[in-house]
Amino acid sequence: MRDEWFMRGSVPMTKSEVRAVSISKLELSRDSVLYDVGAGTGSVSVEAARYMPAGQVYAVERSQEAADLIRKNKERFDAVNVTIVEGEAPGSLAALPTATHAFLGGTGGHMEEIVTALWKKNPGMRIVANIITLENLSRLLELVKKREIPAEVVCLQVSRAWKAGGSHLMRGENPVYVISMGGEVKDGIGEDTGTGQPCIRGSAEEGQRAVEPCGKTTGKSGTSGGGGGEDSRDPGAGENLY
Repeated sequence: MRDEWFMRGSVPMTKSEVRAVSISKLELSRDSVLYDVGAGTGSVSVEAARYMPAGQVYAVERSQEAADLIRKNKERFDAVNVTIVEGEAPGSLAALPTATHAFLGGTGGHMEEIVTALWKKNPGMRIVANIITLENLSRLLELVKKREIPAEVVCLQVSRAWKAGGSHLMRGENPVYVISMGGEVKDGIGEDTGTGQPCIRGSAEEGQRAVEPCGKTTGKSGTSGGGGGEDSRDPGAGENLY
C-alpha cells in the first residue's frame, strides 16, 4: 500500500517498503491475532489486517494524536478487524486476548519489558521488530541471546528517486533493521522458540485456540539473536522511520 494513501500528520510511520518486508516476515494466517505495539499511524495494522480477514489486530498506542490517526485510517480503509488500544505497553497488553503474532514499531524505552511480556503470554509468539539505532539493536540481540531464541536480522537500505532540475537522482534513506523471531512450525516448515514450550496456534476466537508443541528448533544459517522495536516518537531513542 502506498504511503500517501494513509493520513499521517506529524506522527511517524513505517514506510511502504519496510512495511511490506515486515508483514511478510510476520507470516500471518487468515485467523491470526496480532499486536501492533507502537502503532503510530496504524499503517502496519491496516495493511496486516488485509491478510487476516478472520483474525484480529490490536493497535497499541500511547499517543493520543497517533490513536486519533489510527482511528481515521481504520475508517478510511474499512479495517473492521482492527481494535485500537490506547495505553502504554506492556501494561496495556495484559487484558488483551493472547496474540499469535506481534509487530514492534515503538516500545517507548520499554523494549525488554515488552518482549518479556509477549513471551510470557505466548512463548511461541512470532515477533517482528523494526530498529534503526545500533544501541537498541545491541540491547535486544543480547536479550534474545540470553533466551537462546533463533532470530533473523535483515538490514534494509531503501533509496528513492527525486528530481534535480531536469534529471533524477537517488536519495538514500536511513537503514532499518527488521528482526524476526519465534513462531509456530507449519507442516514442518519454520522455527519455534527453542524453549521447548508450547506454541499457541492462531485463531481470533479464544475458544478455537489450541496449545500444541512447537516441534524441533531449526535456526537460520548465520543468524543468532535479534532486535526489537524502538520508540516511534523519539528519534534519540530509536523509531520506526527510515
